[in-house]
Amino acid sequence: MEIICPIDAQFSDLIATLLKPPPPHEVQKYFEELLVTRQCDSLKVKPIARYGKGVYAESDFKEEDLVLKDQMLAGAQHTSNKVDCLVCSYCFCFIGSIEFQIGRKLYLEQLGVSSNNECHMEKDCDNSDSSVGEDDSDVEDQQVSGECSSSPSKDKISLPKDVVESLFHGEMKLPYSEKFSLPPIVSCPGGCKENYYCSKSCAEADWESFHSLLCTGEGSKSLSTKALQKFIEHANDTNDIFLLAAKVISFTILRHKKLKEGRHEGKGKQVISESIDFSLLGQAWKPVSMGYKRRWWDCIALPDDVDASDEASFRMQIKELALTSLQLLKTAIFDEECKPLFSLEIYGNIIGMFELNNLDLVVESPVEDYFLYIDDLPLSEKGEAEQTTKAILDALGDDYSICCQGTAFFPLQSCMNHSCRPNAKAFKREEDRDGQATIIALQPIAKGEEITISYIDEDLPFEERQALLADYGFRCGCSKCLEEA
Repeated sequence: MEIICPIDAQFSDLIATLLKPPPPHEVQKYFEELLVTRQCDSLKVKPIARYGKGVYAESDFKEEDLVLKDQMLAGAQHTSNKVDCLVCSYCFCFIGSIEFQIGRKLYLEQLGVSSNNECHMEKDCDNSDSSVGEDDSDVEDQQVSGECSSSPSKDKISLPKDVVESLFHGEMKLPYSEKFSLPPIVSCPGGCKENYYCSKSCAEADWESFHSLLCTGEGSKSLSTKALQKFIEHANDTNDIFLLAAKVISFTILRHKKLKEGRHEGKGKQVISESIDFSLLGQAWKPVSMGYKRRWWDCIALPDDVDASDEASFRMQIKELALTSLQLLKTAIFDEECKPLFSLEIYGNIIGMFELNNLDLVVESPVEDYFLYIDDLPLSEKGEAEQTTKAILDALGDDYSICCQGTAFFPLQSCMNHSCRPNAKAFKREEDRDGQATIIALQPIAKGEEITISYIDEDLPFEERQALLADYGFRCGCSKCLEEA
């Protein structure tokens, strides 16, 4: 059965224009300006006939040199990971304190919430301790999705409830934790209990760029917080990639509003128009237009448990799932002047952009660093510290080292082409403690040389590599593949 979205039919020409790859000169100009903004004069993005674009070195790099730190266009922490890690919703650094991170995780576990995304619970208690942060009074009320479980993991030893609560409320201080200080917790400006920040500047930046339309608090700019909550619940129950797509649409709508305000400055009071300004919408969409896209239901890899004969049915189900998500989002944040953004074609291509271009969002946990520090202390100091920390580590079990995990789209990293013999890789150094993408040279890279990364495990056999890369829409012809073909 054919799936029809009325907006696709109504704005087919404009949608095709928005999804058409920008001409090479526009691409080069956009990335030149972006590189200047990022103060990165050692790289250049150039058009390539076969691949569209690529990233080239403008200076020499030595092995292990930092090639790029790339700020994401949009990203999100995986819903299930929010049980284990509380991070800034804008820059994704850990927040609160070592004690709070541990106490919160164990507290949620004692309530029966684990990391699997199957059950939704709201916490209802009062955290008023100012040592965690000025605006953290509602952080215990954060809505967390997880699987309900009746008992803790067999390899863990539960802590007494009063110890967990004293960690959570900042009443208990762990030895040497001052060496791992974290930013205080800042609440969402709109009053929701889902997003928290490391600073007011991050809170304001997220609000202006994304969150004002996606906030479920009293200050939300959405049409309906109830409808928005239904959209979020659907994404949590099915695929949290929909939350990323919503962020891109919100980002574009808010950019459109700012561009319109800028155009009307000095011209008196704005007149609200229901007509669509195609050029203004195109400008607002420009950062998103630079990402390589295909429709999600066309590019998603066929799961191992789906037979090839059922592929058409599987892809239709994925398309239907996307339509359901889009309808829920449309009810929550629809904007008449940005109506084409709510077409299924646009929505599917946004999701496909994350499917094809995403780099895992990973931020290492300071809790892991803390316990490693304790383990490396001189024996006498270690023994004294472990009188307090050992029981806590036993309660955490293997989960003590879980990092922040999510998905993001990085504009410059996404321009880097694949090679099974790459000269660079994504790698977080000790000092990289936020959600930015970090690219490191694997070998010396000469000025003028293309910088490549591997989209897959390059150590796999030739045929397996080619099969995996087929999901990205190309067959690799790098030097390694030519040698092994």
